[in-house]
Amino acid sequence: MMFFALLGGIALAAWGLSRIGVPGLRTWPARMRPALAIALLLAGIDHLVSPGRYLPMIEAFVPWPAAVVAATGLCEIAGAIGLLLPATRRAAAILLAVYFVCVFPANVANAVNGLAVDGLPQAAWYYWLRLAFQPLVIWWALRAGAVIGPWPLPERRPSPERQARPAGLHSPGGTR
Repeated sequence: MMFFALLGGIALAAWGLSRIGVPGLRTWPARMRPALAIALLLAGIDHLVSPGRYLPMIEAFVPWPAAVVAATGLCEIAGAIGLLLPATRRAAAILLAVYFVCVFPANVANAVNGLAVDGLPQAAWYYWLRLAFQPLVIWWALRAGAVIGPWPLPERRPSPERQARPAGLHSPGGTR
């Protein structure tokens, strides 16, 4: 949940900075990008510095669990950097969404098996609640990378004919 608190806190701080005129933070995706990048960077570094916290989450059938933990940390760091670079932003956002889908089974196993991760609350409800936030972080990555609009559905825009028609006129063949 600390990850999600970081996302929200940093995005709100970026909104506050945009209100006082800091450039580059005009839109919500522009505010969401540094939030996700900072949260991922911290999580990725934690994977590399404290791999023992994550090893219990790796299922027994997965080979080389320490390498998997390191690889996930590197993926998070690479995604953070990629999200901040305009040339790689869209690809990074899509790959981060895929990454969040791929790590979801580890989070499910964590909740089902009642694993307690060092540094996180020990209550079972915490791990079940984290699962509910997984779709949010997938959406956040895609929105921050400007892959999708504010909601999963495309934004409705008036057709060019409707925009060009003067007010008060009806469609051809209609009555006034």
